[in-house]
Amino acid sequence: MGVAVPLILLTVLTAGAMLFSPPRARAWSTLLALIVAPALLAASVWDVAAFVSLRDRPLVLSGLVLGAGLLVVFGARLFHRRPEWIALAAAAALPFRVPISVDGSVSNLLLPLYLVIGAAAVSYAVPRIFGDEPVDVRERRPHLLEWLLAATLVLYAAQSIGSLDTDTADTAVEHVVFFYVPFALLFAQLARLEWTLDLAGRMLAVLVVLALAFAAVGFVEYATRHLLLNPKVIASNQVESYFRVNSLFFDPNIYGRFLAVVMLGVATVLLWAERRRTLVLSGLVIAVLWAGLVLTLSQSSFAALLVGLAVLGGLRWSARVAVLGVAAALLCGVVLVLAVPSHLGVSLGDKDGANATTSGRYDLISGGVRLAADRPLRGYGSGGFSRAYRRAEQGSAERAVSASHTTPVTVAAEQGIGGLLLYLALLVTALVTLLRGASGSALRAAVGASFVAIVVHTMSYSAFLEDPLTWVLLASGLAAALAVRVSDGDDAPEPV
Repeated sequence: MGVAVPLILLTVLTAGAMLFSPPRARAWSTLLALIVAPALLAASVWDVAAFVSLRDRPLVLSGLVLGAGLLVVFGARLFHRRPEWIALAAAAALPFRVPISVDGSVSNLLLPLYLVIGAAAVSYAVPRIFGDEPVDVRERRPHLLEWLLAATLVLYAAQSIGSLDTDTADTAVEHVVFFYVPFALLFAQLARLEWTLDLAGRMLAVLVVLALAFAAVGFVEYATRHLLLNPKVIASNQVESYFRVNSLFFDPNIYGRFLAVVMLGVATVLLWAERRRTLVLSGLVIAVLWAGLVLTLSQSSFAALLVGLAVLGGLRWSARVAVLGVAAALLCGVVLVLAVPSHLGVSLGDKDGANATTSGRYDLISGGVRLAADRPLRGYGSGGFSRAYRRAEQGSAERAVSASHTTPVTVAAEQGIGGLLLYLALLVTALVTLLRGASGSALRAAVGASFVAIVVHTMSYSAFLEDPLTWVLLASGLAAALAVRVSDGDDAPEPV
């Protein structure tokens, strides 16, 4: 059983933070999840060399814990007075990852975002447990989307029982503690906010400033041919004829995804704007960010942006025109590939050519499909893809992967048909919730198009619920959709 029991407990508490109707019960679940998550992480790394060296210096460890606690308390007091600042602080912290060396490997942790999440959770939980906080009118019964998110978390933890060994169990713990639990707690707080155009505009402004700064760093990297992060990308640039930038992100594809989402937000402003000055400024921002995106050479990000723009155009004008536009672009691409494949570096005539063209994705996807077929019911357990793939394909440590780079394939291989069906139900529910009726709202259109872009990106680069952007979009989109249903007098979830 190993870590499965505490993982299940942690995810059940996190599910309660999203689903419990009584505010006090939801607050207790939030606070307990906030306590259990770091405790479970500490237990899992207790004997890791880097943590042992920290344990041997109790003053340093106490200072770090105290400093983090003071920041959380300060942030909680601030968020209690101004809850909308949770969204702005989360936007400001979203991209920043701090490299931490653990047991010979480097992990890039979203430490600033974790502090924001901790402060937001405390600002909600403490007044409702220990004070006389009045019930917020936005307290409501859970939506189907929230039930599916909660079920996804609990199922992932439960299926860590099927993990192959200690390494894969550790991977499951990392995913739950570093991604699913904190992002779900953030989702719970963001979904309670009143998402207005003003709040969304301020949040987009924060993201635009960050995106322009990251693009500037990328331009410097390209001009100097020197990257700041990720030795693998640095080594690749030294042997390839092209040069990819990743700015302050660890990976060019994640950097590209971030730029694509921000560009979709700015494109929404461009499409809905009425003032000429807004049109000009939006166009200039998109031009700069597009130049930054080009330097990433991230095909998955280009595809995500294209489909996101098509969805945005369909919501603004006509879905038929958007579909025809995407079809025309795809047709042009197919014609180019068939006409001049050598000039594009495309070779799909055999397995080796397809693998080279897709940067190794062909082997990963086909291998993942075989793994899913070998264990269609129970899979290889949460976090088990990497070890199972290496064993099945007899790969070396250099070919180790954490996922198939295609989310549904990874889910099917690790969690079997049950996990895949739950993933598909979550995807369909999210798309319906975010896109239905979104044509009349710039805010909802931007959120819906951005979410679709992320889904497209995960088809070739994974990181679906492991990306905080996904949870932010789901929370804001759900809150905006429910607000519309309430104002229209539909059967929205009833307030508590």
